[in-house]
Amino acid sequence: MNMAEVISRSCGNYDQKTAIRYEGRSYSFAELDAMAKRHASFLQKLGVKKGDRIAVQMPKCMDFIFLHLATLSLGAITLPLNPGYTVDEVRYFLTDSGSSFFFSDAARFERVQKVVEEIPQLTAILIDEPSPAGFDPLNQEVAKVGDDDPRDYPTDEDDVAMICYTSGTTGKPKGAMITHRNLVTNTRALQRVWQWTDGDKLLHVLPLFHVHGLNVALHGGLNAGCTIVMHQAFDPHKAWKAIEQERCTMFMAVPTIYYRLMNEWEAVKPALDSMRVFISGSAPLLENLFYRFEEATGYRILERYGMTEAQMITSNPFDVEGRIPQSVGFPLPGTELRVVSDEGRDVEPGGVGEVWIRGDNIFKGYWQMPEKTRESFSDGWFRSGDLGYQDPQDKMRVYLVGRAKELIITGGYNVYPKEVENVLERHEAVLEAAVVGMPDEDFGERVTAFVVLRGSIEGFSQEELIAFCKNHLAAYKCPKTVLPISELPRNAMGKIQKQVLQQKDEAKS
Repeated sequence: MNMAEVISRSCGNYDQKTAIRYEGRSYSFAELDAMAKRHASFLQKLGVKKGDRIAVQMPKCMDFIFLHLATLSLGAITLPLNPGYTVDEVRYFLTDSGSSFFFSDAARFERVQKVVEEIPQLTAILIDEPSPAGFDPLNQEVAKVGDDDPRDYPTDEDDVAMICYTSGTTGKPKGAMITHRNLVTNTRALQRVWQWTDGDKLLHVLPLFHVHGLNVALHGGLNAGCTIVMHQAFDPHKAWKAIEQERCTMFMAVPTIYYRLMNEWEAVKPALDSMRVFISGSAPLLENLFYRFEEATGYRILERYGMTEAQMITSNPFDVEGRIPQSVGFPLPGTELRVVSDEGRDVEPGGVGEVWIRGDNIFKGYWQMPEKTRESFSDGWFRSGDLGYQDPQDKMRVYLVGRAKELIITGGYNVYPKEVENVLERHEAVLEAAVVGMPDEDFGERVTAFVVLRGSIEGFSQEELIAFCKNHLAAYKCPKTVLPISELPRNAMGKIQKQVLQQKDEAKS
């Protein structure tokens, strides 16, 4: 069964129950299915066929969801694009993917119109204004279609459902081909681990262009038959009030969102008695934030681990006592995990190595990059590029220490940035830290830390922080330089962009 069929079946099962409540307007499961059908009729009118890539760059809205479900139901492939992408980025994604159709809103299309016009096979359709190809706004076009249901769900489990481009921190971004099997397998595993039921109400504050917001939150909620409460943009005050007023039971976010919620906590202090679980992912959750949130709200955040190529990989237990700060938990049902040395041998629990993964959640490969795909697999195991270790007392529990490409080798010794960051963040003056390696004539690489301070920069002492590190770490692990910064650069999902910090330090040198 493919993902579109799974969601269509939920729509039939739950009929008049509210599926999505978007900005105060409720859509029943029956309405959702009807709108997916009408959008599929319009796509069929355009000539969309199995395997076509349908690029979507628009704000978080219901049209995005209708189009995505319609695309999957016809066997075409959704290409979700960040609304914040630059003209050059959009050009690369559209040409590399060979997309046939581009859906956008007028504001974003104005920036990329020349790019779209450069691509002969590409047709643009706008959701809020007439399109250059002569189409009326999307809703008007959809209203013209008949009552026939063109959805034939022609895809097999191993056919590609989505192409999601990685962030591209080194080289060109790679398009991860995510199959229907990947989507269905992961959705059902999360339903089991998080005890997700049709009695839940999820507050959805994540972007829809990302695996976290689209595959995990949206697909997961619709599959479980729960109600999803959704706003176009995240606002911490509005989010706290929504949890209280809508009687939400589930919440998923990235650490940046949890920071903003905490900053608004004293002003709102909502009633949280309806809540069942708060979940965090897409970037590491700092230990001090973990405890700060628990102390204020009484809820212990459930952290999990995932990536574009594998969706969700591990999760802390649903049992509150089993949630440990800094740990990303245990492999999901159907997912196998190893920690492997540079020589390809399994590392003993407690030892650091690269995390390798195997299971039906693992993507098919990189779009039109067979060489990169081969490099990323070894005997059927996907090499994640993440460094981690397994708990010596409980081998299956996983901890992450950073990306393999972020490993710092200084004076011949390996330094894992996460270890140094954890120590710096214990200091009362430091809110958060990011550690990178910079070229150094003597050591090969110099351990360099960027810190966001809790208060004013007045009185900042680099020497004090370095000395603090030396009380907790071997000397070679300690930063040689500590630089204060107003905020750490992050991508749309809250991951720290360490290459930007390295560029900043190079510019100062």
